[in-house]
Amino acid sequence: MPSQPSKTLETFPNPAPERDYQIHIEIPEFTCLCPKTGQPDFATLILDYIPDERCVELKSLKLYIWSFRNEGHFHEAVTNRILGDLAGALSPRFMRLTARFYVRGGIFTTVVAEHRKPGWQPAPRVELQDFPLQTNIR
Repeated sequence: MPSQPSKTLETFPNPAPERDYQIHIEIPEFTCLCPKTGQPDFATLILDYIPDERCVELKSLKLYIWSFRNEGHFHEAVTNRILGDLAGALSPRFMRLTARFYVRGGIFTTVVAEHRKPGWQPAPRVELQDFPLQTNIR
């Protein structure tokens, strides 16, 4: 049986809940419909999150994203809806969804929405010195 779109987001236990680490997902084929004209809107979604106890299962994410294909949504509304659904399913420490909609009528739109778990603070970023390669080793 072929896959069907679904609003169900499946999760699995975070394999390393003791540490903060980033999960980066790019979804270059998001589509929904313009609620005014019914014409298709295309976007690349970029999801970055720091999981807490749960991670999103990627096939369910694909089917969830697919479920918007025939629905009318304003860019701002659909971006915040997807972020809200993902944050609700995962309760991540931090999550950012960037939706880069392709040009329509000469206008590009990018919507960025964030979720932060109450009380969570990121660890300070560590910058490491970049050393040049030694080419004259004797």
